[in-house]
Amino acid sequence: MSRTVGAHGYLGVEMLDRTTGAVWRDGATTHEGWTASTIKLAIAADLLTRARAGAVTLTAADRHDMDTMLNFSDEAASDRLWKRFGNDAMLARFRSTFGMTGLRFVPGFTASTYWGFVTCTTDDLLALGRWVLAQAAPADRAYLVAALRGVAANQRWGVWAAGPDQHPGNKDGWSFESDPYGRHWVADTVGFAGPGERYVVAVTYQVDPAGSLADGVHAVSDVVALLFGRPVPAPVTVPAPDG
Repeated sequence: MSRTVGAHGYLGVEMLDRTTGAVWRDGATTHEGWTASTIKLAIAADLLTRARAGAVTLTAADRHDMDTMLNFSDEAASDRLWKRFGNDAMLARFRSTFGMTGLRFVPGFTASTYWGFVTCTTDDLLALGRWVLAQAAPADRAYLVAALRGVAANQRWGVWAAGPDQHPGNKDGWSFESDPYGRHWVADTVGFAGPGERYVVAVTYQVDPAGSLADGVHAVSDVVALLFGRPVPAPVTVPAPDG
């Protein structure tokens, strides 16, 4: 696999072996592309960390919003948490705490600091996944691992394609965006697989403007399937386009 552009879009793949520390990466891993809903994992990790430090208080309603944000990629729940707990100030913490140094707000929008108008690299998503598994407080890690393993059908693709024997969990993101590259789909995934969540996997795909959401979902999933020796094409669920 090589860095793919133009007719093939921008596809970046990374996998960390937490046992050996080795990182395998290929493709457009430093290309800044839309995060779509993968940023919701950072929102949840940030809120849990701040709550544990006593900096914020999470109500039962807030925790329910966090559940639905992760499990169903609920947009309204994400909006409420973003507005209630800091809006754009969250991004500085994502950079400094999680190591997501490539995070940027996309310029040119009226609400330019909205969580949905953010770009990052594959490197950034791998850093986030690594932080959740290695540095989150044990109870917070356990919650996030369970939430990512318990996602609804609309997120059973991407890292999910590692196969049930690898006990994967993931937070996927998909959206239709407009930028200098054109009007195109985005299909991103970040998560873990393997015994003891040994492998952290991140795949980002800014799909060619001629491609579809299904093209993106299948490409991202097939890459993961190949990494774990699973059959290709991977048997995955393509989400509704409005997720």
